Amino acid sequence: MHIRFAEPGAGGTMRPVLRSFAMKGGSMMRWNWTLALGLGAILMGGCSRPVSRPAGAVDVMVEGPGAFPTTLAGRWQASRDGWELELEPDGQIAAAIVSLGRVRVIPGKTTTVPTVSGHEGVFTPGPWTVHYTPETRELTVRITLSHVRVEMAGNILEGSSTDTFVGPVDLVAGTWQTQWTTFTRYVAQTPDHQLIDLSTDPNCGETQSLTFRKAPARQP
Repeated sequence: MHIRFAEPGAGGTMRPVLRSFAMKGGSMMRWNWTLALGLGAILMGGCSRPVSRPAGAVDVMVEGPGAFPTTLAGRWQASRDGWELELEPDGQIAAAIVSLGRVRVIPGKTTTVPTVSGHEGVFTPGPWTVHYTPETRELTVRITLSHVRVEMAGNILEGSSTDTFVGPVDLVAGTWQTQWTTFTRYVAQTPDHQLIDLSTDPNCGETQSLTFRKAPARQP
C-alpha cells in the first residue's frame, strides 16, 4: 500500500513523500500502521488553530479541598509521538496536539484539516478529563476522540480513541513521567475496499512510558 505523506521541507513548508507499508497481523503492527498513517500525513500547512472551546468540555477534579495548582499551567510536550497538552491555571485543557496527524484539537470542537491528496481529516473530541492528587502530585489526563475520519489517496481511516496519561509531576525538573495507555477502535479501508482492523485490545489497550516536559508557550 502506498500512502502520500506531508513532511516539513525548507522554510517550514510541507512536501509530499510517498511511502509503502506492508500489512501484517498483530495488534502492535496494526497500531504501528495507524501511527504511520497519521504522522505528518494530515496537514498541508501546519496545525489547525480553532478558537475558544465550549464551556464544560473538560472535567477537572482535584482530590481534597484545594484548587488545581496554577504552577501546572502551561505547555507540556512529550518526548516523542507528537503529544502536547496546553493546561490552563484552573486545570482546563486549552488544546491538545494528538499523536495521530499531529493535529491541534480544541476540546468540545470538531477540527477539520486538509490532506495532501485534497481530502479531509476530521477530528471530533469526546469528553476530556483532568484529575490531580496533591498528596502524590499525580496528574491524570484523559483525551477522547469520539470520531476520527481521514481520507487520502483512496485510503480511509475511521474510528475513535481514548488516551490516558497518568504519573507524578516534578515541577523542579519540569517533567511529568507518565504511563500512557491507548485504546483505539480504528478501521482502515484500502482503495480495493479491504477493511483492516487497527484496534487495540478492548480490555487492556496498549501501555508504555512517556515523559512530558514543560516547554515555552507557543508564539501566536
